Amino acid sequence: MSIKRKLNGGWHFTKQPLGSELANVLADADWMPVTLPHDWLIYNTHALYEDGEGWYRTTLSLAEVPAHQLWSLRFEGVYMNSTLYVNGHVAGKWKYGYSTFEFDITPYLSGGDNTIVMRVIHESPNSRWYSGAGIYRSVWLKITPKTHIAPDGIYIAARRTDSGSWTVDVDCELQVEEGRGTTGLKLRHTVMDACGTVIRQEESAVPAQERDQKVHALSRLTIEQPLLWDIGSPHLYTLRTELLDQDGIMEVEEQAFGFRTVELDSQKGFFLNGRYVKIYGVCQHHDLGCLGAAVNKTALRRQFVLLQEMGVNAIRTAHNMPAVELMELADEMGMLIVSDAFDMWERCKTPYDYARFFPEWWKKDIASWVRRDRNHPSRSCGASAMKSTIPTPMTAARS
Repeated sequence: MSIKRKLNGGWHFTKQPLGSELANVLADADWMPVTLPHDWLIYNTHALYEDGEGWYRTTLSLAEVPAHQLWSLRFEGVYMNSTLYVNGHVAGKWKYGYSTFEFDITPYLSGGDNTIVMRVIHESPNSRWYSGAGIYRSVWLKITPKTHIAPDGIYIAARRTDSGSWTVDVDCELQVEEGRGTTGLKLRHTVMDACGTVIRQEESAVPAQERDQKVHALSRLTIEQPLLWDIGSPHLYTLRTELLDQDGIMEVEEQAFGFRTVELDSQKGFFLNGRYVKIYGVCQHHDLGCLGAAVNKTALRRQFVLLQEMGVNAIRTAHNMPAVELMELADEMGMLIVSDAFDMWERCKTPYDYARFFPEWWKKDIASWVRRDRNHPSRSCGASAMKSTIPTPMTAARS
């Protein structure tokens, strides 16, 4: 059975000058306990744009490394230019500060205490706003079988049929252990309403696949007269996906989604569920003012309440992939989202911004962006999705 839990506690932090080395930091630095999410820049209001490196350290203690499991760390946001070390080995690097990434740490683990270190380099100026610095969004520890559902590997598309019912098409991407094949594997999809009542359930065998370790399994469920997600009535459903073998449940994933249609017409405007809607939108930066960049769902909810009291019904996430918590609140509270990705591309706007890395990294960042946020019903379209007429009757428009 898979395990996914937040790893926001038990971390220590030290701030070091640019060019620091792992061995020296571990041997000589003074470490202070911190709880994630964490923004180290906000603590000194007289130096909100200072250069430096933030180093984070925690320990995973294992009696042994299980032979048939994969261990990974998922970072929802680290600003920016980060390197993950596990027991002194580089487990992965990530450049952009706003996209989510996940690293397999299994090859670097051993029985006993395992030292996990994240190095974050902050060089200023690197944006046109206050960026914050550090592991400012949540971290997750994931333990899965070697045959498992791929990270962000479930895509849901809800479409209205000519008869008035809805189909829920589910594309589930699986990573299959080398040499295992898909014999005996099944997927069970269950749609539940807000009260947890089962609306529909389907079970099917995973398609036969002998060589390729990546498998796409397609399923379709039919739903009669669901409640629609709308600005004034943001009804949500849950899709529970279970991966099974002959011994039972191997892995479970749950994803909130909604039923709605979206149409963008250059002549007539924006239509939600067939109804014309005037968009009253704002560009919302990711920070929380004097609280800094560390994600705080309570503070985000307060922002949503204030914006809705002003009459706002849409947010453009200026100018970056938003936090998971923001997308969840938008789904829950009925706020439309135009999800942004970048403020700079191949040309720099500031000396140390993301343009330094864009040519090499943009494909990975776009993949992370689309895969993570594509099922949210609040996501009306991506930053580059505007056309003269775009009928998109699905839970999330592909960007």
